Amino acid sequence: MAIITEEQESDQQQQQQKQKQKQKQQHSNKTKSKTQKPSTTQPQQTNPLSFWFYFTLSISLVTLFFLFTSSPLSSSSPQQWFLTLPTTLRQHYSNGRTIKVQIHPNQQPIHLFTFQLDPTIPNPSETVLILHGQALSSYSYRNLIQSLSTQGVRVIAIDLPGSGFSDKSVEVSVEGLDGIFGRFSYVYSEIKEKGFFWAFDQIVETGQIPYEEVLARMSKRKVNKPIDLGPEEIGKVLGEVIGTLGLAPVHLVLHDSALGFTANWVSENSDLVSSLTLVDTPVPPSNLGAFPIWVLDVPLIREVVLGFPYVFAKVVNFYCSKRIGGLDADAHRVLLKSGDGRKAVVAIGKNLNSSFDLTEWGCSDRLKDMPMQLIWSSDWSEEWSSEGNRVAGALPRAKFVTHSGGRWAQEDVAVEIAEKISQFVSSLPKTVRKVEQEPPIPDHVQKMFDEAKSDDGHDHHQGHSHGHDRLGEAHIHEAGYMDAYGIGHEPNDW
Repeated sequence: MAIITEEQESDQQQQQQKQKQKQKQQHSNKTKSKTQKPSTTQPQQTNPLSFWFYFTLSISLVTLFFLFTSSPLSSSSPQQWFLTLPTTLRQHYSNGRTIKVQIHPNQQPIHLFTFQLDPTIPNPSETVLILHGQALSSYSYRNLIQSLSTQGVRVIAIDLPGSGFSDKSVEVSVEGLDGIFGRFSYVYSEIKEKGFFWAFDQIVETGQIPYEEVLARMSKRKVNKPIDLGPEEIGKVLGEVIGTLGLAPVHLVLHDSALGFTANWVSENSDLVSSLTLVDTPVPPSNLGAFPIWVLDVPLIREVVLGFPYVFAKVVNFYCSKRIGGLDADAHRVLLKSGDGRKAVVAIGKNLNSSFDLTEWGCSDRLKDMPMQLIWSSDWSEEWSSEGNRVAGALPRAKFVTHSGGRWAQEDVAVEIAEKISQFVSSLPKTVRKVEQEPPIPDHVQKMFDEAKSDDGHDHHQGHSHGHDRLGEAHIHEAGYMDAYGIGHEPNDW
């Protein structure tokens, strides 16, 4: 009997375990069904405009990021841009003028900034034209210009295209689409131009994204492209400056990388050059300007260098000048950061002539009678002093002198450099310039003028004076002189 009862108890336990397992399975099935019910109803609640909403929102956020990290000078008006400049830059800008140079016949002319001070001697016979080096502008030579002008020499410095206050971009027509990155860039520019909520307004008004309208504008549009010039184009600019300002024959002062860009033009137009002064001009195989353009080209590094004045000043102190002040270094940073300045300097710097043979150039027949002077730093480094000796050896007819500054000598020892240039220029025969006289007025035309004056009398004289004043104002504006705010034209890239 005991055996029978034990078997019955074991059967009852097995049945109870089976019932518990069934209850657990039923409970788990109920929970799964509860979790699956929302997933079946969720697709029915999806908004068809949600994708475009989040897409536009993401583009807008990216746009805001670039707006805050980029320079505010590029998006402001010329007047606002001018007012944000340091005081020294505003003074330099207001004392300059602009001229127009035509590089390509199918493009608009480029506005070129020029700077000069009145010499102490009226109508000086000698004129000096200074061309700046890599990542520099005429602002860097203001003290050198002032020192030279006190010694009776007319001195002019220019900002090459892409640098300083000259145009840094040109407007070109673009047709077709540029792929997904081009479309993204265009959408970014549309939001940047038309506002943060432009796309949302279009959705509310029309109920759809203005896709066809955007495609129509993308298919044919005009964009600002950073200036990208090589030695041939820079030579054209130099020739137009000399012709427009009537400088020929002129004493050329080439600093840093300026020799590599203008050497061919100088040899082909030696009749327009009275003398040549080279100041710390590197040549192949080194052929590198003092300022390293790679720090303006590498992502993240360029943002740090141009975004922090302290970092930029340290780069200048290490590579270019150990005596430059913080405010002056920051002025160079502001000019590089404005508009497409950084992109233009990088693009032009990569076009520097790397196959230039200094020995062959200096010994050519066209330059055999050209007076030359080589001014080189003796205190920068042993390697740089050796480079100066190598350049002097390649130009045996050039006068070789040294200075106590760095590779940006115009920032360190401007007075010393001015004295060496003045002594060299004054040691040469004086320049004789041809003065073009206006042709005489024919007798019958002069008679008509006299009769008109006698008929109109005083009233005509007043009207003539008023018109003459207007003509003078128009002439000044056309010549490119700066107005009270330093804005002589409406540049497309400031």
